[in-house]
Amino acid sequence: MVSALPLLETPRARIRVAEITDATKLLRYRVENRAHLSPWEPLHEAAFYTLEHCIQSIGLSRQNATQDRGYPLLVFDRHEHSILGTFSFSNIVRGAFQACHLGYGVAARMQGQGLMREVLEVGIAWAFGELGLHRIMANYLPRNERSARLLASLGFEKEGYAKQYLQIAGVWEDHVLTALIAPDG
Repeated sequence: MVSALPLLETPRARIRVAEITDATKLLRYRVENRAHLSPWEPLHEAAFYTLEHCIQSIGLSRQNATQDRGYPLLVFDRHEHSILGTFSFSNIVRGAFQACHLGYGVAARMQGQGLMREVLEVGIAWAFGELGLHRIMANYLPRNERSARLLASLGFEKEGYAKQYLQIAGVWEDHVLTALIAPDG
């Protein structure tokens, strides 16, 4: 079990679990990136884009992290004025598996600048080190060429193809399944 909630840094970002005081920043990120992210995410109810929902999400995020069930992380600029992206290590399974799923998204204005690779390198090192995970799985839509390139550049290897794997934007979508094994694994 992790000893403390992470505070990770890269040359351009600070990465951590959200605090209640981040709710307005989270709402701004969700609203500003709604059209950009909606083709890649499950459908969201209108309430998802409210301050109340952001506060509830943050509470659940903190609970999941303190209970070692998942680590939903916000990617802030270095001064924490705005959220540039998100990523999460979710569905953590301990015991003989020591694995999780990785999900991520980046603000439209930051797309194509290498930020997600920068922050995921640090995040993955933390997950393999501090969390002691052995395997990180990440899946992407076959048409999402950016995700395919990003995951390949991070060392993720294709392990399969799942038909109608997740409901994305209201449609059951196929996904390419990938995984990364800890370097000492």
